[in-house]
Amino acid sequence: MKLAIGCDPNAADQKEAVKKVLTDLGHEFEDYGSTDAIYANVAFKVAEAVASGKQERGILLCGTGIGMSIAANKVHGAYAALCTDVYSTERSILSNNANIMCLGAQTCGIEHMKALVKAWMSVKWEDGSRSEPKVNRYKTYDNEHIK
Repeated sequence: MKLAIGCDPNAADQKEAVKKVLTDLGHEFEDYGSTDAIYANVAFKVAEAVASGKQERGILLCGTGIGMSIAANKVHGAYAALCTDVYSTERSILSNNANIMCLGAQTCGIEHMKALVKAWMSVKWEDGSRSEPKVNRYKTYDNEHIK
């Protein structure tokens, strides 16, 4: 799988650890940087790459993951989820078809973060699932409200 990854300066070390996990799992990625203190700039780049189909999924990191999540979700076709535990991380795809995971560098340790990335990369959205009508509703809304 091809991914986009980016972070703010607070999460540069954690991003490198995540990149190693992705490499070890056999995934490719494009790094969208880590030096811009205005984290929204990186979030927009990653979200646009994912929403356009250039990359299949994205991973964003900042201090809490909240700012990246808010910024990424401003991009039409980007569906970012803040991932804090294994169960909700898996459900972000299985129940919600999220295409971007957001992680908090200052809210979880590197080993926990690695486990979350492994969990997220191990699941796949299934067309026809019982969640599909719910996901279709917010995607329809998103498409109806493009500015």
